[in-house]
Amino acid sequence: MCSLTLHSCIFLPFISLPPSPSLPSFSHSSPPSPQRLAAALIWFVQSQLQPGVLRACLSTLRILSRDWQAQAPFITDSAILTLARLAGITCLPLPNEEEEVEAMKALCNVIYNSQRAQERASERKHIHYILNQSLSYMTNSSFSPTCLFRFSRFARGVSMLTAALGQCLEVRWAEGFEVVTDITAPPISKDATQRAMEILKSLFNVTYTVRRQISDEEDEALYRHLVAMLRHCLLISFEEEDLADELQGHTVNLLSVLPLACLDVLLSVRLSEESRVSHGVNMDSVHALLLFMERRLDRGHKLKEKLTPVLNLLTESCRAHRETRHYLKQQILPPLREVALRPEQGNALRNKLVRLMTHVDTDLKHCSAELLFVLCKENVSRFVKYTGFGNAAGLLAEQGFLWDHGPSSQIQYSSDSDSDTEEYRNVRDRINPVTGQVEEPQPNPMEGMSEEEKEAEASRLVNMFNMLSRHKIIQPMRVAADGRLVPLAQERAEHSGNTGTSSGVNSKHQNKQH
Repeated sequence: MCSLTLHSCIFLPFISLPPSPSLPSFSHSSPPSPQRLAAALIWFVQSQLQPGVLRACLSTLRILSRDWQAQAPFITDSAILTLARLAGITCLPLPNEEEEVEAMKALCNVIYNSQRAQERASERKHIHYILNQSLSYMTNSSFSPTCLFRFSRFARGVSMLTAALGQCLEVRWAEGFEVVTDITAPPISKDATQRAMEILKSLFNVTYTVRRQISDEEDEALYRHLVAMLRHCLLISFEEEDLADELQGHTVNLLSVLPLACLDVLLSVRLSEESRVSHGVNMDSVHALLLFMERRLDRGHKLKEKLTPVLNLLTESCRAHRETRHYLKQQILPPLREVALRPEQGNALRNKLVRLMTHVDTDLKHCSAELLFVLCKENVSRFVKYTGFGNAAGLLAEQGFLWDHGPSSQIQYSSDSDSDTEEYRNVRDRINPVTGQVEEPQPNPMEGMSEEEKEAEASRLVNMFNMLSRHKIIQPMRVAADGRLVPLAQERAEHSGNTGTSSGVNSKHQNKQH
C-alpha cells in the first residue's frame, strides 16, 4: 500500500481539480488514507479525462477495491453506478477496452467483498452482465478470469459457462448429448487450453455446492450437456502436453462432483471401428480416465491431491455401471497367472494400486483399496486373493468384514465369472494368504525341542507380548461380532462390569430372602 499511496500522492497534485465540497482534502504533511484516496478517485473519474489518466485512476481503484479498510467509498450507490458506467454496463462501452476491463475488475472486487454491493448489483442485474462480459473477454482476449471465478457463486452460470467452454474448444454437436470428436482434428492451441481450464475451474466452483443433487429435469439436461462436453475434453488432443494433463485434471475434478445419474453420458456414445468396447458399450472415455490415473501414479507427485479425485470417480462409476466395472477389472485385475511375487511387487497397474493400500496417507490408501474392492464386487475372498490379506486388512477392519469371506455389499453386482487360470490352480495351496505369494515350505522352528523347551519358549513370548502391551507399544485386539476390531482390555472391562452388576443383583436378591 506504501508504493500505491506514494504513486497517488505524486500523481494527484498535478491534476487540476475544480473546487467541490464533496472532494476530500489532502494534507501535504501526510499521505491520504485508503478511504480518502478511493473517495477522491471515484469523484475524479466521473469527469471527462484523457485515456491515460483514466486508465491510471481505474488501475488504482482496482487495487484499492481489494482493501477491506477502503470499502466504505465503494459501496455507495454513486460509486457502484460510476464503475458500472465505466465498465459499459449502464451505457455504451468505452472506446478503449483496457479501461473498461479495469473498471469491471474494480466493480468485481467491490461486489465480492460487500454484501450490500451484492444486493445492489443483483437488483440492477449487473452480475449477469459481468458474467457475460467475462466470458466474452475470455473467448476473445487474455482477460483475467478473476471476475468469472468470483461471480460464479452469485449467479447460476452453468449454462453460460458450458456454452463458453464449447465455443473455446470449437465443439460440434451430434444427436442428443453427444459431441463429435474428430481424432484427426488439429490440437487445441495453448491459449484456448488455458481459457478452457479457467472455465472448468469456474464450473467446479458452481457445481461443488450441488454435490450430485438434481432439482428438476432442466438441471438434469443441463448437467448431461456438460458431461458430454467433459467427455470431449478427455479425448481431444492439445498442443501442450503439460497443459493437456492439467486440463484433464480439472475435467476429472468436475466430473467427480456432478450427479452420478448424469455420468452415463460418458458411455452412451455410438461405437466406431477404433472404439474400446465392453458389453457393447463405448469405453473410450473410461480408458482415457484409466490412462490419466496411471500417468498420475507414475509421476508420484502430490499423490493425494492428484489421485484421489480420479480414484473416487472410477469407484463410483464402477458401482453405477456394470460395463465400466467389467472393463476396468479386465485392465486392472486380469486373471492371476504370476504369483511368485507379492501383489505390491511389479509394474502392473494392480501392483501400483496395491502399493498405495499401505500408503502413509489414510485417504489415499482408502481410495485405492476401495477401487480394488469394488472391482472384486466387494467380495472379501476375491479381494484377498488379488491383494493379500496383509494389504487388505486395513479396509476389511474399517468396514467390519474381517469375519466375512463372501460378498459383503448390499449392491447387486452382475454374475460375471472370475475363473482361475491353470497356473494359479497349480500353486493355490502353496500361496500364503497374508502375503499373497507362493512361498517355499519353511522348516519347523520347534523341531528338535523338548516339551519343556517348547513351554519355556511359549512363556518367554507371552512375557514379551505383555511387556509390549504394558508400555503401550502394541494394543491387543480381537474381532467383535460385527467384524470390527476392538481392544481386548475394553472387552474385559465391560465383561468384569457386567459380572459385578450380576453379582450385586444376586446379593440383593439373597438379602431380601433373608
